[in-house]
Amino acid sequence: MGLKPKTWSKKTRRSVGVGAVVAAALAIAAASTPAFAGTHGNQTKAVKTATPIKHLVVIFQENVSFDHYFGTYPKAANTDGTTFKAKSGTPAVNGLTNKLLNNNPNEYNPSRLSPDEALTCDQNHSYGPEQQAYDGGKADQFVQFTETDKCTGMPIIFGEPGLVMDYYDGNTVTGLWNYAQNYAMSDNSFDAGFGPSSPGALNLISGQTHGVQAVDSVTGKPVSNSLSTSPDKKGIGTVIGDPDPAFDDCSDTNHTSTNPLAKMTGQNVGDLLNNEGVTWGWFQGGFAPTGKANGYAVCGATHTNVGGNAVVDYSAHHNPFEYYKSTSNPKHLPPSSVKNIGKTDQANHQYDMTDFDAAVAANNVPAVSFLKAPEYQDGHAGYSDPLDEQQFLVKTINELQKSKDWSSTAVVIAYDDSDGWYDHVAPPIHNGSSDPANDQAMCAPTKKTKPLNGYEDRCGDGPRQPLLVISPYSKTNYVDHSETTQPSILRFIEDNWKTGRIGDGSLDASAGKLTNMFNFNQKPVTKPLILDPKTGAVKK
Repeated sequence: MGLKPKTWSKKTRRSVGVGAVVAAALAIAAASTPAFAGTHGNQTKAVKTATPIKHLVVIFQENVSFDHYFGTYPKAANTDGTTFKAKSGTPAVNGLTNKLLNNNPNEYNPSRLSPDEALTCDQNHSYGPEQQAYDGGKADQFVQFTETDKCTGMPIIFGEPGLVMDYYDGNTVTGLWNYAQNYAMSDNSFDAGFGPSSPGALNLISGQTHGVQAVDSVTGKPVSNSLSTSPDKKGIGTVIGDPDPAFDDCSDTNHTSTNPLAKMTGQNVGDLLNNEGVTWGWFQGGFAPTGKANGYAVCGATHTNVGGNAVVDYSAHHNPFEYYKSTSNPKHLPPSSVKNIGKTDQANHQYDMTDFDAAVAANNVPAVSFLKAPEYQDGHAGYSDPLDEQQFLVKTINELQKSKDWSSTAVVIAYDDSDGWYDHVAPPIHNGSSDPANDQAMCAPTKKTKPLNGYEDRCGDGPRQPLLVISPYSKTNYVDHSETTQPSILRFIEDNWKTGRIGDGSLDASAGKLTNMFNFNQKPVTKPLILDPKTGAVKK
């Protein structure tokens, strides 16, 4: 498919007005209690699960708001791309109404992006500007604060004034829309806070962005640096940006620079799973080193995206476990064997995506798996796109649905941040912050929104994002309206494998539950839904 070069299209400019709806609801659901055998190190012990889910696979993608992918769901234009026609009775979502499409309070109306416009500019998704875009809940300042309509660095990039407002439909993100048709999705799931990738990834595995300390990239000793915000006397504060992790040879562009690195204190879900003897792993494209230089492993693998642009596969700041010494694999050592994937060995639960493929083929998928696509397939605007992303999602889920463990598996598709893309639902603020250097008035703490443990710069919820659950136990063609965040996934893991909570002000305890997207009383629907990776259309 040919992609359009950078062009400027005509859009309707709007005068700034008022309009945004705050949607919030909580769900409570029950679950059953079968048993699951987990392993820790070289020992095996019985591990009971609270639900029939024995294998959870979290596919953690990049930089998409809900409206950007699902704003007009389930109605597609069907003027180009892959045809999509919704099933009868498909529920509506809190999406882009005719008023929002034609009389939006922002300076531009949202415009549909075609499959030929898959490669676009990356938007501004920093902690402060995202708050400013929501303008105290009116959601009318996206063009002023998060828009990037011109960009360089890639030969084929689409841009236009008002780009930040734009959206795809089922003719481009066809695979995701077909998964929503046949399984469960949410239209009320939010980033746990404002800001970019690293905070979102940390919230996924620990519900915590406080506890970061800047360290020297060579010695690992603490240094004075603005890497963390609101630091205490020891320099430990909150991370709101994208620093590289302290325990990763491939940080600082394979250690060719000497920027301070980020060390996280406290614990994460990997520590909790290890304590309970549950197998787990983080699998990321490009994690396998391509060589060594100056004593460091080098992550040099690349792929070309749909526009023919070469992209480095591995991004260190996308791997949250490498911020914690206890769960890191600094030298990117491989697992000692396929049989030991998920157990504690030299890989320390950190793997290349090829190791996940090997584990699936060997029927050795860990109890909990986190998947991070190579960058060209992770959906991040600027170097990835929905078409390349679709190929990764569909290929991976097709493999899992054909595996012997599918009857007890759940796949969660979630995102680390919104990229600054427009979403009309102003996020509810549950955890306030009053840092004058970074926080807007909407984050000002109240009696109900005092910062947990007094940690500043964790204002949230942040922007709304897609969330899908694909499983034999998923509700079918179902839209969940209960409020969830990235730590809801963490909470599901904690509850299912009975690990206990993270503590220290983690957002896990207060996160909404995922269980409303399941029906654990139903007979599991194990018949695979096989999609075409290129088109996203249903094959069988």
